[in-house]
Amino acid sequence: MDSRDLLTRYHDLQSYVGWSEDDVRRLHGLHPLIVPHFSSIIDDFYDVLGRHTEAAKVITGGSAQVERLKGTLRGWLSDLFLGPYDDQFVVRRYRVGKRHVEIGLAPYYANVALARIRRKLIEYTIKEWPAAKNDFCETIESINRVLDLDLAVIEYAYHLEFTAREQRQERLATLGKVAGGIAHELRNPLNAIKTSVYFLLHARQITVEKQREHLERIDRQVGVSDRVITALSDFARLPAPQLREVSVAELARQALEPLAIPSSVAVQVVAPESLPHLLVDVLQLIIALSNLVRNAVDAMPRGGELRVVGRYERDQGECAAPCFVAIDVTDTGCGMSDEVLSHIMEPLFSTKARGLGLGLALAHEIVQKHGGRLQVQSQQGVGSTFTIRLPVKSA
Repeated sequence: MDSRDLLTRYHDLQSYVGWSEDDVRRLHGLHPLIVPHFSSIIDDFYDVLGRHTEAAKVITGGSAQVERLKGTLRGWLSDLFLGPYDDQFVVRRYRVGKRHVEIGLAPYYANVALARIRRKLIEYTIKEWPAAKNDFCETIESINRVLDLDLAVIEYAYHLEFTAREQRQERLATLGKVAGGIAHELRNPLNAIKTSVYFLLHARQITVEKQREHLERIDRQVGVSDRVITALSDFARLPAPQLREVSVAELARQALEPLAIPSSVAVQVVAPESLPHLLVDVLQLIIALSNLVRNAVDAMPRGGELRVVGRYERDQGECAAPCFVAIDVTDTGCGMSDEVLSHIMEPLFSTKARGLGLGLALAHEIVQKHGGRLQVQSQQGVGSTFTIRLPVKSA
């Protein structure tokens, strides 16, 4: 909690509801009339709470806890009428909301609980109001103002504490997912390295060819492990693009060349020479395009057609420029459902048995850093098309 932010908000809210010294005076004057009814208000509060299963779940310490809580509520009611309404008062109110979060009380229970206390306070004010006093309506307004301010602080505490708790849980869940993905990705190459090392250490007669085979196997698996670590590093610390001119045909060539594409996948590249050159970070765009191609190939385990097509697009907005170069990566694979499509660009989301789920997220991040867009269209049983759209720029 940032106490300065809390106090600033509270003072702003006081001004908004019209809180003044007149409210303080009225509440002080009302206290002697209401204090004899505190026990009744408190007993009613906990009787009602005990009859609601979900709310009663927070009472885990039995009657002893209830008695402690009743004492806390009595102090809260006294503060409500006597203040002083200073910074410490606001911090104590905040702690009420924070404590509700800690014990797992849903926020709507705080709202209805305060509504019940409000009703009881007004009921007893009406009952005890002296006939000679003439500021009854103003006093009711003062009760409402102080309770509204309390509720605002409690809700603010709920918001901050729930958000902080959710963020902690999300960080732990993400950490677990990343750790699981890394473990999964590294276990296979490490096992392969381990078996080769065991063979090299314990085999009695090793031919030069066999030794070389296992050393090359170790080298390949080290490369696999390094790519996993590089993918994580690239995603975590993607540097600013280093721009230079390149043609779509050259990008496609450099992206496709190192990939082991099965012979069952027919590859077609269409990149007319008339297309404008792109001003991009070539290495980053190769990473993005390679990831799209790999996904396309993975979507066609039984083979199919892969098309990488560059085309020229004009903005359909009010101005004729800027213009775009679009690069479509189309496969004839299994396609994706709407549910998968809604998450496909998220980090760590993957439909593959193996994979960290960073490829598309990284491609999306790279394209965005270049002022472009990465979009996808897919139909189950037909295939998918991922489209990189990049603005045409001059060097």
